[in-house]
Amino acid sequence: MASVVMADDGIAFDGAMADEGPLGGAETAFVALAEAFAQRGHRVIVRNRCHASLNHKRVCWAPLSSGIPDACDLYIGNRGHRVIGLVRNAGRRVFWLHNPAGYLKKPRNLCRLARYHPILVTSGRYHAGTIPRWLPRGGQETIPYGLLQPFRGAKPRQTPPPRAIFTSNPLRGLDWLLDLWVARIAPAVPQAELHIYAGAAVYGRASPPGMEEVLARADALARFGICRFAPLGHSRLAAVLAGARVMLYRGDPGETFCLALAEAQAMGVPAVVKPLGSAGERVMDGVTGRVAEDDESFAAAAVASLTDDALWQRWHLAALEHQRGLSWDAVAARFEALIS
Repeated sequence: MASVVMADDGIAFDGAMADEGPLGGAETAFVALAEAFAQRGHRVIVRNRCHASLNHKRVCWAPLSSGIPDACDLYIGNRGHRVIGLVRNAGRRVFWLHNPAGYLKKPRNLCRLARYHPILVTSGRYHAGTIPRWLPRGGQETIPYGLLQPFRGAKPRQTPPPRAIFTSNPLRGLDWLLDLWVARIAPAVPQAELHIYAGAAVYGRASPPGMEEVLARADALARFGICRFAPLGHSRLAAVLAGARVMLYRGDPGETFCLALAEAQAMGVPAVVKPLGSAGERVMDGVTGRVAEDDESFAAAAVASLTDDALWQRWHLAALEHQRGLSWDAVAARFEALIS
């Protein structure tokens, strides 16, 4: 058994919140990894901005203000530069990145990287490529996100009605998708619907600037088959995905893994994306969906996925076969290997 300490200084969240409602991708990953370590028999301590101390699924959560252990076998600082050196005597020190790594060039980040030389962990090829080669570090590893069990047990199913779905951050291309839906997709498939599951509840704070404006625009387009719903917790989201025909998502340069796409593909939902950020890594082009180079081909692929039953069945079955992803236990094992 190893001692594992994880720290984050972003929004307030804890393991119980992850069970009860929606969380962002980075927060979901943080909770899932902590719980996977505990399931593997390790002693896991988390310090973050949670509101109160909590023991949940054998993980000990407490606010950063309550102090942090002086030593551990594996220390994982999450995202923010201020947490890199919080555990003074760590057998292995990891800095887990969730955003493009250009921000690490700022002096406040460089100072801590140069002082502590953590192992930098990214989630994929695109993500790893955002790290400047000259950046000080104690090593670099690529470890993809895992997927929670509700998304990994889907079975083959009958072709659903023409219902597209969007479950990501509205600021990552939803405005663009609304334009394309109204101009090209809805006219070609008048009976189709676009269901949007998104909102500020995912981020644990007031809506980021611009989000409410995008969502209000979606609300105003109901006559085009666009329906908006509150974001959902994992089990309920998996059930909704099981009834979706296709995930439509442009992609974004700030997207380093895109858990929303990974969840949809694992559930057997074909996806149409553009090669922006990590989106192209989540979809097998022509096998589980389409990676479209331009707006015209995106719209054409979206229309095909909504209308061609044989195509949908091929993409659906291939996604179930190839896109299950890693379990969080397997991800924890890869982090665990860094201890030795």
